[in-house]
Amino acid sequence: MKPVSFVFIRLGIGISMLGHGLVRIPKLSAFSAGMVGNFSESYLPELLVTLFSLVLPFLELMLGLALILGWKTRIAGISGALLMLLLMFGTSMIENWSALPSQMIHLLFFVLVYEFNEVNTFSLDASNPSAK
Repeated sequence: MKPVSFVFIRLGIGISMLGHGLVRIPKLSAFSAGMVGNFSESYLPELLVTLFSLVLPFLELMLGLALILGWKTRIAGISGALLMLLLMFGTSMIENWSALPSQMIHLLFFVLVYEFNEVNTFSLDASNPSAK
């Protein structure tokens, strides 16, 4: 993979995650209540869903910023992939099959960010190769 292609992948997934966080944080209570409502018939405990829904937008925002800046990119790639797996599990628990393709696409992009990080030259990590 070429460095320019990688930066577009990194920026694309970063902008998506940043956007998810930015729109949810100002309405955090409503977002959390909606998520708890969606999971009310699932096997997941309400307390777990509530805690996850309150933390999720901040994780999305931080992952987005890290990827846009190219800071700790490998860690952001693996963290984002793990987050997507958690979201996919939750989505399966409420049988929201229409959301899975989007989550799988996000997962793929996080894996690409992790896997091809050696071409991450247009980033903050590039100035400190050991930080990648």
